[in-house]
Amino acid sequence: MELPEYFEKKFRGLMDAEEYALFINAFDEKRVAGLRLNTLKIDPPMFERLFGEKLTPVPWVPEGYYFEDLAPGKHPYYHAGLFYIQEPSAMMPARVLSPEPGERVLDLCAAPGGKTTQLACMMRNAGLIVSNDISPKRVKALVKNVELMGISNALVTNETPERLARVFPEFFDRILLDVPCSGEGMFRKDREAIQSYSRYKSEECVAMQRAIFEQAYAMLKPGGMLVYSTCTFNPDENERNMAFFVKEYHLEPQRIPDFPGWERSRGEWSGDDREKFSAGLRLWPHKAKGEGHFVFLLKKPGNLEEEDHRRRTLSAAPDADQPAPGETACTGKEAERALEAFKAFEQENMNTCLDGVFHVRDGSLYRLPSDLPEVPGLRWEKAGLYLGEFRKGRFEPSGSLAMAMRMENFRRVLNLPLADHRVVRYLKGETLFHDGEKGYAVVCVDGFPLGWGKQEGGTLKNLYPTSWRMQ
Repeated sequence: MELPEYFEKKFRGLMDAEEYALFINAFDEKRVAGLRLNTLKIDPPMFERLFGEKLTPVPWVPEGYYFEDLAPGKHPYYHAGLFYIQEPSAMMPARVLSPEPGERVLDLCAAPGGKTTQLACMMRNAGLIVSNDISPKRVKALVKNVELMGISNALVTNETPERLARVFPEFFDRILLDVPCSGEGMFRKDREAIQSYSRYKSEECVAMQRAIFEQAYAMLKPGGMLVYSTCTFNPDENERNMAFFVKEYHLEPQRIPDFPGWERSRGEWSGDDREKFSAGLRLWPHKAKGEGHFVFLLKKPGNLEEEDHRRRTLSAAPDADQPAPGETACTGKEAERALEAFKAFEQENMNTCLDGVFHVRDGSLYRLPSDLPEVPGLRWEKAGLYLGEFRKGRFEPSGSLAMAMRMENFRRVLNLPLADHRVVRYLKGETLFHDGEKGYAVVCVDGFPLGWGKQEGGTLKNLYPTSWRMQ
């Protein structure tokens, strides 16, 4: 692989000759690919029985696997939300943050959603994840992945860090800050990362990273934990940024345990500073099966237990006292009718009863996460569990609702074995010929929901979302 001359010169000065040769040669090796199973739906032993023997465990994440000679994105289990395709080293930041069920967590630069979905699995869908991305295009992919994985405790926003910080001051127990970076660790995986690289890109990234960090710090509770991560090798964006943050914000580095293939963060320090700044981890492609990554854990001064006694609430909307246009709380006649229509649908078609706080926006009905009593005045794409649409006095369920439930939660089910040709036909959006009771039914593969259909006579009308369909 042809690498920029100034990139090679920089790392030739950071390593001895033997390590530099191994490092540069690694860029010509075949990159590795991984997937991480969704423990909200399936455990590792069951997943391995279903998927076969074409998987090798990732040593630093119990639910992570390497794969070769597979096309997992075309597999029906992917569409059932049983796993997420993710580069193995990118599984480490969420692993280090390790949120608990019931906590408040922020994934500030979240698209396309790998880390958000991993955090949600750890939290068992309990508590609140605010999952944000500033790009309107990228946030669409984030919503899709959150919904496919059956996550119901996420508020997905499309905001600047500054606006979020005004609504969520000292609100979060834990924050994941996977910042935009120069992307040196992705050179082997993505040739476009090389083309977009420049001599001064790292300097630009450092300024942006420090600006984002300032807002993240403002949203972290005293005593809270923050994981900072990049997919670059550059020490300016990694260890030197950590030294700046520790000095500027009086943060406490937390030593991350050793994991196979990862080395301690490195730098030009001695004495206490060496111990402090070697607390993080680096993955080098010549030392482990993965792309380049840097992970560091920081604690904000204070006592989180004392902070929990006075749980902070949302601040007012940044620029207005009213909800965003088109939104209503679940009060008023239209909202009441939407909720009544859903409850009637639920009674007729489901074996479970969803309770909580509900929210209506432009006919779309959501059940909010338990720690979000109202939707703040921000640009958002998904608030908790998207239940479906209320139109012309009728309720139509969403694919998100099907993915967040289990097969036994539905009255009418078409459960197909993996080898049945109707599985792929359904995922492509085709109508299925099937005799069954009239009404809404959920199509499953091997007991795992895929989406809705509507039974009419001998056919099942396909309600699988157009944007999710298999090409």
